[in-house]
Amino acid sequence: MDTPRDHFDEMLEGSDGVREPYRQYQNWFSSENPSRLIKKSKEAEAFFRRTGITFNVYGRLAAQERLIPFDLIPRIIANREWSRLSKGIEQRVRAINMFLHDVYNRQEILRAGVIPTELIARNEAFLPQMMGFSPPGNIYTHIVGTDIVRTGEDDFFVLEDNARTPSGVSYMLENRETMLQMFPELFSQNKVQPVSNYPKNLRRSLAACAPVNGTDKCTVAILTPGIHNSAYFEHSFLADQMGVELVEGHDLKVVDGRVAMRTTQGYTPIDVLYRRIDDDYLDPLNFNPDSMLGVPGIMDVYRAGNITIANAPGTGIADDKAIYSYMPEIVEFYTGEKALLKNVLTHRCSEPDALKYVLENLSELVVKEVHGSGGYGMLVGPAASKKEIAAFAAKLKKNPQNYIAQPTLSLSTVPIFAKKELSPRHVDLRPFVLVSPDGINITPGGLTRVALKEGSLVVNSSQGGGTKDTWVLED
Repeated sequence: MDTPRDHFDEMLEGSDGVREPYRQYQNWFSSENPSRLIKKSKEAEAFFRRTGITFNVYGRLAAQERLIPFDLIPRIIANREWSRLSKGIEQRVRAINMFLHDVYNRQEILRAGVIPTELIARNEAFLPQMMGFSPPGNIYTHIVGTDIVRTGEDDFFVLEDNARTPSGVSYMLENRETMLQMFPELFSQNKVQPVSNYPKNLRRSLAACAPVNGTDKCTVAILTPGIHNSAYFEHSFLADQMGVELVEGHDLKVVDGRVAMRTTQGYTPIDVLYRRIDDDYLDPLNFNPDSMLGVPGIMDVYRAGNITIANAPGTGIADDKAIYSYMPEIVEFYTGEKALLKNVLTHRCSEPDALKYVLENLSELVVKEVHGSGGYGMLVGPAASKKEIAAFAAKLKKNPQNYIAQPTLSLSTVPIFAKKELSPRHVDLRPFVLVSPDGINITPGGLTRVALKEGSLVVNSSQGGGTKDTWVLED
């Protein structure tokens, strides 16, 4: 296995050693015929294509459906590593929920001067319609996807918090199912913690957040923008796995002060709506009047306590990358504890000194839009040409408050199967977290996204990245 050693390799240590979590797997791999693995890789691709596990690529002349490449070499995490990581995730998610409740109610954190008021007041993700209202159980972030990178044995950094409508959990589940079908012997040799109970846990967690004025038998539904959405496969998959209805805006209307869905027996009230559309499209009477995707009047039903919307409208304020830069202070303010998970050093370009530093060091930094996602609208300085850097500098000067900048971290690598051998590639990790009044549930592992291009740090599927199964070992 050819590997540069200027970063942490999650499989190898020293000149030829294998780290403990991978030893059992390495013994199996070394006895395997590469031709069999190539055949298995093609089988996996055929399975994903047959199942319809694709995503749409936007911004093209014609809509394109792409298969997310799947790599059959699992990423393996030791139980002790996961235990430490999950404690940090739980602390962070709890603090985010407390922050959202505070920002939309007493605003203690602003009064204390921990966060500048203008960072909230001028933020497009902040919804005045949520002021003075607490959702059922005081839960704002029912489903969270926290993006994490690793730079060393014990060094984990949060790259960003996805508190609005995090996607990718269907790939986590299908990746595991594919591995179980292709290599059942591996799961008898390695004690891997299961992920298959996620849909059941999601249903239970959502039901625990039902409104006080709900029906006796909690009715849950998933709201999708429709088949042209990039994550439609996931919406359909989760509805099927949970045994709930998948609905679009035109299937819903307000009936007797409740949001109800059309069925063959008439309209049935919904208690919990897991929405996979953005705030702006949720209610044309309260937000974008041109929206055809949402439900007219749903915000009034919500504020009256007659439906739970997951995630709550306005949670996008916690996704903001400028707010992200204050997360260590936010965690300490609400929990009284130091943050267990580190933030990446972040320069807020809205601040003159930070902007000056960023402009002088663009070739060494990663610059992101504060509301950006999916790898779009960003600059990876070390991989950019002088022309691209100059063009981005002009955008920065014109609208500095729209950007933050971070150093390029030396991300860890895990092996992929390439040309009949193992080859290192950079990865990140998106664990999925469920939050309800009953507690916080973190699925062991999550979605590992991998930059399939050698040397690349961009793992997003829209930018050519792939995925792999993530194993968290039992003790």
